[in-house]
Amino acid sequence: HFGFEDININVKVKRSTTADDAPRCGASLPVIFGIICFLGIIGNCIVIYTILKKTKCRAKQTVPDIFILNLSIVDLLFLLGMPFLIHQLLGNGTWHFGAAMCTVITALDSNSQIVSTYILTAMTLDRYLATVHPMRFNHIRTPCVAMLVIGLVWGLSLLTIIPVWMYAGLMPLPDGLVACALLLPDLVNDIYWFTLYQFFLAFAIPLVIICLVFFKILQHMSASVAPLPPRSLRVRTRKVTRMAVAICLAFFTCWAPYYILQLIHLRVQSPSLAFSYTYNFTISMGYANSCINPFLYIVLSETFKRHFLRAVRPINRKFRVNPSTTDSVSMRIVPEGAQQEQASREMLPSNAPPQ
Repeated sequence: HFGFEDININVKVKRSTTADDAPRCGASLPVIFGIICFLGIIGNCIVIYTILKKTKCRAKQTVPDIFILNLSIVDLLFLLGMPFLIHQLLGNGTWHFGAAMCTVITALDSNSQIVSTYILTAMTLDRYLATVHPMRFNHIRTPCVAMLVIGLVWGLSLLTIIPVWMYAGLMPLPDGLVACALLLPDLVNDIYWFTLYQFFLAFAIPLVIICLVFFKILQHMSASVAPLPPRSLRVRTRKVTRMAVAICLAFFTCWAPYYILQLIHLRVQSPSLAFSYTYNFTISMGYANSCINPFLYIVLSETFKRHFLRAVRPINRKFRVNPSTTDSVSMRIVPEGAQQEQASREMLPSNAPPQ
């Protein structure tokens, strides 16, 4: 969908099945992909660990937490397919992992991208309810409903990529080699309709919905005369909305060049070398989006930073001064829980039993 059928010897890249027609790449593109893959996997693992650690510590999981957690999981799955893509780049498009893995990795690649788009759309609608109707729909904005929405998003995405499940397979190459590609039955017509199918379902329609919803949010915030919720809730809502806007902008900025070239591709029968390199660069931008998101959470969310520090430093140790019988003082490190327990004991009467 976004890598395997595009960089390889593919019907999308050039309507040909010869190895000489495959877009070539030097060492720079695999290195760039490797850096994106490494940073993205580390960043998304940090996000997932932080949110799960927060839940394990019995902190209340919010609706934005659920959306961000699932978006990070999807980004991580998306990036886990990159080593296969790098292997193909280094091998000029050849596939060495079998037909089953070709189908699974291609479908995972497609599904992850579409799920990301749909989660961002759901997150935007949640921001609309939180900002425009903070009290009216408060009973709907619950973690249970958010998990139900995530399940529906995954189900809808799996239905959307049915063509990928059906037609992903191995394409013979010279010298007995094979490539992983979409083997569409009617080459000319199916490429045209499949590209439009991708463009509208995975990009254009979600983009229109997100833009309209954020426009309504801005319109409400600039002209609202309704009673306002408490200040702390307004501040939190504004910060979460700002982060949601940044995530959506980053997503569509990274993926818009790819989809634009996909449409241009429909009219390009013999792509030039410059077109192929540009095409590869737009694909790397799409993968980079999954690497950018974790750093947006860290930069824009003070709450996330606090939870991250608590996750990596679960035991908070403090210095405590204990007076001695002499004029000197002794310093010792006491865990916070032990400190509170000892303090509670010191507050008991002398004849009270220990807790």
